[in-house]
Amino acid sequence: MNIFRRLFKIGEAETNAAIDKMEDPIKMTEQGIRDMKLDLEKSLEALAQVKALAIRATNEQEEFQNKVDDYQNKAIIILKKAQSNEIDPTEADRLAKAALVEKETAEQQVIRAKEETAKFENNVALMQKNIQTIKANIANWENELKTLKARVKVSNATKNLNKQMAELDSTGTVSMLERMKEKVAQEEALAEAYGDIANASKSIDEELDNAADTSKVKADSELEKLKAQLGMGTSKDD
Repeated sequence: MNIFRRLFKIGEAETNAAIDKMEDPIKMTEQGIRDMKLDLEKSLEALAQVKALAIRATNEQEEFQNKVDDYQNKAIIILKKAQSNEIDPTEADRLAKAALVEKETAEQQVIRAKEETAKFENNVALMQKNIQTIKANIANWENELKTLKARVKVSNATKNLNKQMAELDSTGTVSMLERMKEKVAQEEALAEAYGDIANASKSIDEELDNAADTSKVKADSELEKLKAQLGMGTSKDD
């Protein structure tokens, strides 16, 4: 059991060390925002290219539609000239037929250009939606980064304060003050005990002298003697 417990402690220590070596979440978020902005730039470049293709397809559609109309008009003009004997009817039929063939080819180009225009416009709409999503994500991440930075400042300040408080307690400052108060109380009690012992150790003679103090009686006797020598009688009031 001790071996497994030791192996568990080693694994736990390695895990904590790996966590400590992980990148700063703020730096990771900043890098993520930079990557998303690069993706946004690439998406904008691709969008511009697809828009250019859509514009080109639209222009081609108009160009080939103009050709369709032109070949149609040319065929009509040629047939009218043949009708008015300005052109040989056989030659007119040949030229009009050639114009209609070119018209059909142009119509196929119009259809192709129209399909490409629709496809490119759909791609543009989808890419614009994705770009808006990227922009929204960047804005959200930037707001999250601001919040994260503020939380890191608060957590660091709180951690430092708690660490200082923990270090103060770990140094035994509070317990030392308690021991000092206990020491002072003990010294005060000891001083009081010594005072009681000193009072209790007085000799019986001192107690007797204090109790039988004759100094006042002796003073009264000496006063009477002095008055007698001076011929001063003692009054009754005295």
